[in-house]
Amino acid sequence: MQKITTFLMFDGQAEEAMNLYTSLFDQSEVVNILRYGPGEPGTEGSVMHAVFSLKGQEFMCIDSNVKHDFTFTPAMSLYVNCDTDEEIERVYGALSDNGQILMPLSPLPMSEKFAWVSDKYGVSWQLNLPKK
Repeated sequence: MQKITTFLMFDGQAEEAMNLYTSLFDQSEVVNILRYGPGEPGTEGSVMHAVFSLKGQEFMCIDSNVKHDFTFTPAMSLYVNCDTDEEIERVYGALSDNGQILMPLSPLPMSEKFAWVSDKYGVSWQLNLPKK
């Protein structure tokens, strides 16, 4: 069991985000979802708590039933080492779609290709294709 787990708080888009993320990476799945029911404090059917895995690493997420004055920031990002050129190109395209490109996909001294994007949900991703 993983001792430290990244926890993502969404504003009504947790399930949509999980489905996108798990569709992009091999060895990824939605492990479980607990939803708000009728009369509970969150929007009925939204995510009270969920666990999903990306490349075998677990993450947790919720749809917050409280509106906050903050959201995700690029100061904290998910760093992904991609296995192939095809993978980094595909993931970069999907995560930057309707998001924000913070650093475009390009080579760096330590990378065949590297990019930094904020996806349409505001989650920040650093994508790396390591040099061989």
